[in-house]
This record gives sequence, structure tokens and C-alpha cells, in this order.
Amino acid sequence: MTLPTTVQAVNGLGAKAFMATFGDVAEYSPWVAEAAEEMRPFPDREAIVAAFEQALRAAGRAAKLALIRAHPDLATRARSIPDDSRREQAGAGLDALSPEEFARFEALNKAYRERFGFPFIYAVHGATKADILASFEERLGNSPETEFERALDEVARIFRFRIEDRVAP
Repeated sequence: MTLPTTVQAVNGLGAKAFMATFGDVAEYSPWVAEAAEEMRPFPDREAIVAAFEQALRAAGRAAKLALIRAHPDLATRARSIPDDSRREQAGAGLDALSPEEFARFEALNKAYRERFGFPFIYAVHGATKADILASFEERLGNSPETEFERALDEVARIFRFRIEDRVAP
């Protein structure tokens, strides 16, 4: 199937083809796509996005935390991050940091993980390094529960961007 595809084509996919197309929308968490697939048929692209968010929001806390923890640190140089994450981070310039910028991201990633127990989640699509750093510093002051909910909101934004890349309006 050529991407982006149409909503009609998405509705016509078998379960395996749906998973092949959308199983990686939620970082290492295909259960989200499995739950969203059950909500077909979709009237439009917005309904696909809503189905993924609904699947996320309906999950238990442990599943949500596991999904959050499946995300890579921002500006990581690890080779094992998924292609979508690598492209999104590159789009924000996080693949071309100076040594000083990289050290700053590493320090913030470490401080954030130590404070909250999961990686900093930020839907970087359309953002700049400065936007991301400002959010990092602001959010370090949040309570753990506030930040858990903020991470889920950012995950839902990531779903939106990834689905918009795959499905025509």
C-alpha cells in the first residue's frame, strides 16, 4: 500500500494489514493499534486519531507507563530508536546538536528520568531545539502526576502526527 492512504482503504484493511500499517504508531506498543482497529469503520482521519487516543486513555496505568517508558530519550544517539522517532527528532534538528547542546539534552534527560521515572515525552513535529529545551526546563518543575498526564497528552500528539503522515485527509 502506498502511503499516505485513504480512510476508505484503512477501513478495508484486514487485521494483519492494519497492524502492518499502524502497529508502530505507539512506540513499541502494538496493543494501541489492536484496540483502535476494533473501532472501525472510521468516518474520517480524525476518527482514526481519536480511536488511538481512546485506546490509550482506556488502558490501565501500568500499560500507559510502559508505553511512556518505551519512548527514547530526546537527542539520543542510540542506534535502536524506531524510524519514526529518528525522523521526528531529525526534523527538529536533534540529530545535529553541537557537543554543548548534546550535553545539555543529556543532563536534562537524566534529571527528568530521575525525577519522574520515565523519559521526557515531547511531540517534536514542528518544534525547534529552543522550544524543546524550554519545555524540558518548565516541565521539570511539575508534579509527578501532572507530568504523567502531560506525557500521555504528548503521546496522543505523536499519534496524531504519525497518523496524519499515513492517512490522507
